[in-house]
Amino acid sequence: QVQLVESGGGLVQAGGSLRLSCATSGRTSNRFDMAWFRQAPGKEREWVGVITKSGYTSYPDSTKGRFTVSRDDANNTSVLQMTNLKPEDTAVYSCNVLQYWSQGSQVTVSS
Repeated sequence: QVQLVESGGGLVQAGGSLRLSCATSGRTSNRFDMAWFRQAPGKEREWVGVITKSGYTSYPDSTKGRFTVSRDDANNTSVLQMTNLKPEDTAVYSCNVLQYWSQGSQVTVSS
């Protein structure tokens, strides 16, 4: 079992930055890839970034250059740093390890 507890998020103006944190407990997270997703109302869930257990990161074109995923294995935490946010980034963001999901955090970007 892995438990994921997410924090951060909120309301920001376009061009601003926000930080989401995902703390894991249970099985040690440093053995697994940690991914971030988002889902906007009426849209399918979208992958926004991943960091592998070896520290390799990958992003889709929609977030590349603006979002950064990092991990702190000593504290079993992953961070999603979001910069230059756009209104279309508005969604509920969740972190994922294997089949486990965090509770989700609302990110709202106003124009």
